[in-house]
Amino acid sequence: MSAPTLADVVTALEDLYPPSTAEGWDAVGLVAGDPQRQVRKVMFAVDPVSAVVDEAIEWGADLLVTHHPLFLKPVTSVAATTFKGAVVHRLLAAGCALHVAHTNADSAPRGVADALADLVGITDRRPLVARDDDGERGIGRVGSLEAPTTLGELARRVADVLPATAQGVRVAGDLDAAVTTAAVVGGSGDSLFDAVRAAAVDVYVTADLRHHPASELRERAAFEAGQDVPPEGGRPFLVDVAHFASEWPWLAYAAADLADRLGGGTVTTRVSTLVTDPWTTRVASTGR
Repeated sequence: MSAPTLADVVTALEDLYPPSTAEGWDAVGLVAGDPQRQVRKVMFAVDPVSAVVDEAIEWGADLLVTHHPLFLKPVTSVAATTFKGAVVHRLLAAGCALHVAHTNADSAPRGVADALADLVGITDRRPLVARDDDGERGIGRVGSLEAPTTLGELARRVADVLPATAQGVRVAGDLDAAVTTAAVVGGSGDSLFDAVRAAAVDVYVTADLRHHPASELRERAAFEAGQDVPPEGGRPFLVDVAHFASEWPWLAYAAADLADRLGGGTVTTRVSTLVTDPWTTRVASTGR
């Protein structure tokens, strides 16, 4: 059986992650590559950075699929004199195409949100913010934890199952507090605080939480609890991880699902294990 063309692979990817389900500001789909070329090796990664391109080329990939777009804003040139243009030139010179599945992969079944929810251990789940036209798709996931636990134990589980990063896992709340329900959002999640509060969960696992939104969420939770506020403060508690780490688990799902869609064993998939989180070191605070 002959290998599929790039056009065939893109069709399979778009069946899994329809471009129409991407956010309006997003830039998804085929970035570079000849649709008529055959594809035998596909690599999946979070970021289209230089080290990932090196890995894809060294492995002999015909297609690199990344979660984050190389070009999120319009450009007027892809000359190799720019670092992004150089990425395109290097990929094409090596015969490797580039495809992006971003917010369309965030909301898909077995997408970024489901992959993170599986690792956290969320059952009986639904989208945190469902699409109006498809209740199975939507941003984030919310549901019950597989078994009651504490905030501290849940945070340790998250630290164990996600890739190690310099940031590690940050927590807001009493580590001994009991938790039975949770919401997750892969990537930057503080814009979803209202939806998380409406879901009335015990804990929210996401990434890139900023000082002011996080502080206001915790203060509001304590204030609205009023006289009944427990010693650990109001809910939801927060578990904040590195952006890269929260999205990396999806890659294995995407690789397996693409191979299943293509069938026939003519395409080999691979997940990059490079940690592309931009932060490289954390120094513990010791000052007053």
